[in-house]
Amino acid sequence: MDAKTNSRAADGPRVEDNVLVRGRGSYAADAPLPHQAYAYFVRSPHAFARIAGIDVAAALVAPGIVGVLTGNDTQRLGGVGRHPPLNGRGGKPLIIPHRPTLAGERVTHVGEPVAMVVAESAVAAQDAAELVAIDYEPLAPVTDARAALAPGAPQLWPEAPGNLGIDWPGFAADPDANAREIEAIFAAAKFVARIAVMNQRIAIASMEPRGATASYDPAADVYTLRACSQGARILRDDLVAIMKIPKERLRVVTDDVGGAFGLKTGAYPEYLALMVGAKKLKRPIHWMSGRSEAFLSDNQARDIYSEAELALDEKGRFLALRIRNVANLGAYVGSVGAAIPCLSFGRCLPGMYDIKRIDLSVRCAFTNTLPTAPYRGAGRPEANYVMERVVEEAARITGIDPGKLRRRNLIRASAMPYKTAVGTTYDSGNFAPILDKALALSDYKNFNARRREAKRRGKYRGIGISCMLEHAGATPTEGALLTFPGNGTLAVNLNVQSTGQGHATIFIPLVADRLGIPRDNIVHRHGDSALEIAGYASVGSRSAMTAGASVVKAIAVMLDKGRHVAAQILETGEGDIAYRDGNFSVVGTDRRIGLFEVAARAAELKKRGTIPEDLDTKVTTDTPLTFPNGVHVAEVEIDPETGQMEIVVYTAVDDCGNVLNGMIVEGQLHGALAQGFGQALMEQIFYDDNGQPVTGSFQDYAMPRATDMPPDIRDDLLCVPATTNPLGVKGVGEAGTTASIAAVMNAVADAIPGGGGTHLDMPVTAARLWQACQRGKSHARR
Repeated sequence: MDAKTNSRAADGPRVEDNVLVRGRGSYAADAPLPHQAYAYFVRSPHAFARIAGIDVAAALVAPGIVGVLTGNDTQRLGGVGRHPPLNGRGGKPLIIPHRPTLAGERVTHVGEPVAMVVAESAVAAQDAAELVAIDYEPLAPVTDARAALAPGAPQLWPEAPGNLGIDWPGFAADPDANAREIEAIFAAAKFVARIAVMNQRIAIASMEPRGATASYDPAADVYTLRACSQGARILRDDLVAIMKIPKERLRVVTDDVGGAFGLKTGAYPEYLALMVGAKKLKRPIHWMSGRSEAFLSDNQARDIYSEAELALDEKGRFLALRIRNVANLGAYVGSVGAAIPCLSFGRCLPGMYDIKRIDLSVRCAFTNTLPTAPYRGAGRPEANYVMERVVEEAARITGIDPGKLRRRNLIRASAMPYKTAVGTTYDSGNFAPILDKALALSDYKNFNARRREAKRRGKYRGIGISCMLEHAGATPTEGALLTFPGNGTLAVNLNVQSTGQGHATIFIPLVADRLGIPRDNIVHRHGDSALEIAGYASVGSRSAMTAGASVVKAIAVMLDKGRHVAAQILETGEGDIAYRDGNFSVVGTDRRIGLFEVAARAAELKKRGTIPEDLDTKVTTDTPLTFPNGVHVAEVEIDPETGQMEIVVYTAVDDCGNVLNGMIVEGQLHGALAQGFGQALMEQIFYDDNGQPVTGSFQDYAMPRATDMPPDIRDDLLCVPATTNPLGVKGVGEAGTTASIAAVMNAVADAIPGGGGTHLDMPVTAARLWQACQRGKSHARR
C-alpha cells in the first residue's frame, strides 16, 4: 500500500457529508422568511436593442402581485461591473462600461434583466411578468470577439471604440523592445512551431443555480442578503460599493452552496434588485434561478482565441514563446473578466519549461453576449492548453518524441527558486521525476503495441501528454478568527466559503492536531460578513494555503495569550509555562490547567478589565503564490466509422505540496477531470447570427456523465512542499481541469492518421471526429 493509499485510509469520512447526504443541508431556497414574497425577472429577448418604453400597468393588477421594479427604481445605484485595476498599452486603463441593475435605455445581451416582478408566489410572479410590455428597437449584434474587433463591426459602447476593452501588452517593462528582441530569436530559429486554437465558450452549470433572499430592517436601516456565494464578505464589499452605502448597513449570509467554481464570487444585478425591492415593498423577497434562466443570466467562461509560436534550436531546445490572445469579455466586464486572459493566463507561463523569453499580448473585446468570468481554472486551463498544444506541434515538426522533447526542456530542480520570464518565481518543484513517473504509470513505452492491437479492431488509438503548471493563491490576504463560545468548544471562523471543498474536514483536524484537543470540541463557521474576517473568496485553490496560514498564525497568537493568562492563574512566570495536548503546565511540575478553562478565565479577566484581550484571536496573513504542477497522460480510442471516442486510460501524477487530506485531494482531482473532459469532448455555448443562444438548456448543451469518465484512472502524487507557507501546501482544485483538456486533445491529434486531428478545436464531438477521420483517410490515400 503506497503513501497516498495510507493517507486516504486514515482520513475517515468528510465532516460535511452526514448532513448533506441526508438532505438536511441549508441551501439558498431552504430558509424562507415570514411574509416572504417571490421575484421573477423580465429579461431581454434581444441581443442588442434600445428600450423605447416599458408598460407595467397590466402586471400591477395581476393576481397576487406585490410590485414591479424597473430601471427607474435602480438608476441611482453604481455599475454592477467591477474589476481590479488593469492597465493596457500606453498605460490606458481597462474600460468598464456602466452595467445597470435593471436596464432602462438599452439591452446588450439576451437575458439582461429589465424588470423585476414581485408577487405572493413564484408562479404568480412569473404569470405577472408575462404582462410586462416592453417596446424594443433591435440593433445589429456581434457575438464573436474577432468579428467585434474588425472594422465596421457594430459598436457596443462609445467609450470603447472598435469594441476594444483593453490592449494588454504583457508583463515586459518595455513591451515593444521585448517584441523586437523575440522576433529576432524567431527569425534565427531552426524550428518554429505555430498553432491557432480556440478555447470555446462554456457554461458553468453548478448543481445549485444562483439564488438569494433579501430583507430590510427599517428601524436599523440594515439590509440582509442570504445568498449562495463563494465568500460572504467579498460579496458584501462589492454590493455596498455599488449601492453606495457603508458596509455596516449590509449583512451577507451564506450557508450551504451546491457548487460554485468561480460563478458565485461577485455581485450580480439580481441581488441588488432584490435589496432595493425589499426596502421599497417592505417585504423579504426571494429569487431562485431556474436552469434555463441560468443559461441566460449566469456569467460564462473561456472564449479565448490564441495564436502561439514556439522557437526551437537544432537540438529541440526551447528558445522563445510568443502568444497573441483575443478574449471575449461579453457585453460587460465580468468579475476579473479581463484579468483571466491577461494576468491569470500569463502567470502560468512558461509552465514546466525553461523558456527564457516570452512575448504575450492580449486584446479583450466587448460583444453582445453574457460576461465571461472565472470558471474552474480561470486562465490556467487556457494557458496550459495553448502551451501543451504548441509543444506537441513542436514535437511533430522536429520529429522528436513528445515525451523526450518535454523532458529535454524541463526546468531543473537545481534551478529552484526559478525566476520566470513573466516575473513570477517558482519556489519549489521537481519536474523530471513527475514526468518519468507519469510515463511509467501510463506504460508509454509500450503504447505502439496497443495502437497496433486497436488497429486490428478497426480503431484509432492515440496518446497525449500534458505537462501542467499553474499558479494558486490568487489574492494573498486572508484572515482567521478563533473564538471560545463556551461549553468546551473552540470555533474556527473563516472568511473563505466552503462550496464543496470540505473546509471543515480539513481545518478541524488541523487545529485539533496542533492544539492536542479532540476534534469533537471544534466547530467550523463561515459564511457571515458580520464576522469581519479579512480576505477574498474561495477561488484559485487558495483556501488551504491562505486560510491555513492564518489558522496556524492564530493558534500561535492565541497560545501566547494563553500562556500569559495561565501564568497568572498558576502564579508563575510566563517563561515557565509550556503548552501540550490541551493543557498549559508549569515546566518541571505536575501543575497544569486546560485550554478551555484558561479561555473561560481569560474572558472573566477581560470583562473585569484585568487584561485587554481574552483568548479570542483574529489574525491576517499575506501568503505568496504557489505553483502546483503535474503531468497527465490521456489514451484514447476512436471508431473512425462513427466518430465515437473513449478515453480508455487516464494517468495523472501531481505535485500539490503537502497533502492535508488524501481523500479530498483525490476527490478534487477526479471532479476537475470530469469538468476538463466535458470541455474537451462536448460542452460549448453557441450563439446564432442574431445573438440568440441556441444552447439554452441541457437538451442542447451537453454535460459529462459518469459513463464519459475513463474506466481506468491511474493517479498518484509526487509532492515537493511549498516553501512559501507554513503548511507547505500548493493547492489542487484546478489541476485536473488545467491538465486534462490538452492531454485529451493531444491524444486525439496523435490518434487520427494523416494529420486529420492535428488542428481540431474543442469540443471533439463524434461528428467532428468522424469528419477528421475521413480527412485523415483522404490524406493518407494521396
